Amino acid sequence: MSVPSSASGNPAAHYDVVVVGAGFAGMYMLHRLRGLGFSARVYEQGSGVGGTWYWNRYPGARCDVESMQYSYSFSEELQQEWDWSERYAPQPEILRYANHVADRFKLRPDIQFDTRVEAAVFDEASKLWSVTTSDGKTVTAKFVVLATGCLSNARKPDIKGLDRFKGQVYHTGHWPHEPVDFTGLRVGVIGTGSSGIQSVPVIAEQASHLTVFQRTANFSIPLAMPSC
Repeated sequence: MSVPSSASGNPAAHYDVVVVGAGFAGMYMLHRLRGLGFSARVYEQGSGVGGTWYWNRYPGARCDVESMQYSYSFSEELQQEWDWSERYAPQPEILRYANHVADRFKLRPDIQFDTRVEAAVFDEASKLWSVTTSDGKTVTAKFVVLATGCLSNARKPDIKGLDRFKGQVYHTGHWPHEPVDFTGLRVGVIGTGSSGIQSVPVIAEQASHLTVFQRTANFSIPLAMPSC
């Protein structure tokens, strides 16, 4: 069997493991693989670590479980040096934590950002994966780990007529990195899941009129809870 080549014609780089995604799972996987002596390469479509918390920057975004549940437990030193400022941390703080972990454990050299995995084909003869990325390169690996999660890619609803809407359309799962000003605007928010519940009060402070479209009511508890 011929050895896979890159776009330049040179033999493809080889890793023990290719990890797709540099969110919380992908970062831990890289740290764990290094500790076990494996060579690994992580591919991340975003420009930074954090996964869901890199993409979901909508107004009011925060975790809906207690902040401590976002703390890695593999390092006692890490746990002792990081203090969460709130019981339910806001998105910017969670992203700062993710970047702190990436820097503290020097994960970035083995992560390739702004890169999507376009294809992964397993060859039965060589028992290797051939992984092609959006920059046109191909690498091989014995294992491929999909740390892609379920919340990092925005699912845009198929709403009839949305393509003809003349105003601005935003998705909480793919929010712009720069602030969005709703001052004086009429705004409609579709959905009251976690992101809807969190964003509505913040948007309402700016918008001249806000309409919330809800299909199914969710149960939520107040953010400010007494300590147990």
